[in-house]
Amino acid sequence: MRRFDIGWKTYLLPEIHPEGWRFISIFAAVTFGLWLWQDWLVVPGLVLTIWCVYFFRNPKRTVPDRLGLVVTPASGIVQMVGLVDPPAELALDPPGPRQRISVFMSVFDCHVNRCPVGGTVRKIVYAPGKFVNATLDKASADNERNSVVLDIGQSRDLAFVQIAGLVARRIRCDLVEGQSVLTGEIMGLIRFGSRLDIYLPPGAAPLVAPGQSCISGETVLADLASAEPERLGVLR
Repeated sequence: MRRFDIGWKTYLLPEIHPEGWRFISIFAAVTFGLWLWQDWLVVPGLVLTIWCVYFFRNPKRTVPDRLGLVVTPASGIVQMVGLVDPPAELALDPPGPRQRISVFMSVFDCHVNRCPVGGTVRKIVYAPGKFVNATLDKASADNERNSVVLDIGQSRDLAFVQIAGLVARRIRCDLVEGQSVLTGEIMGLIRFGSRLDIYLPPGAAPLVAPGQSCISGETVLADLASAEPERLGVLR
């Protein structure tokens, strides 16, 4: 029997992504200034500072470790699932429509992004663009975005795209071309509220449905080693 012991530190003291310390320091300094000016203002200041700490949290994840499993690179809600043409800049091979899974991250979700599958980074493409609502379908083509194409072996590739949103104005990608990555490995972050699209290899079927909640690095989006049909979801 395998067992995982859940400690209180897992929930109360998560790690903080390095990108967050600058913002946390600013929020804390402003809160201190408000306290010196009007002591009652310390309450909203503390609330915002705690929210900032919560936003940049970087909890450990238990990553499903089996060849062929594709995990979600972002925490949030599955916004869209369907067959679409990938952005032209990806130049995927073979060309043509692919199953796309879009995960929307609100300002309350963990915004640390992870690699959906293990492989080698073949291409990274940054595309400037607009900052329209990330829940809209056109955001995948119109918004500022950073795309990563992974060579996952057996002449197959998988792409995922970090997309800026109405509030999100900063995309961070820590990967470099030629780098080998593991499933669930931390690869970047988007702040504050955004979307991430995953383009599966041809023939792969999504195992999630629109409206489903998912946890970065843990929720399985697809099984490349399975012929299981696409799943449908029912709101209950």
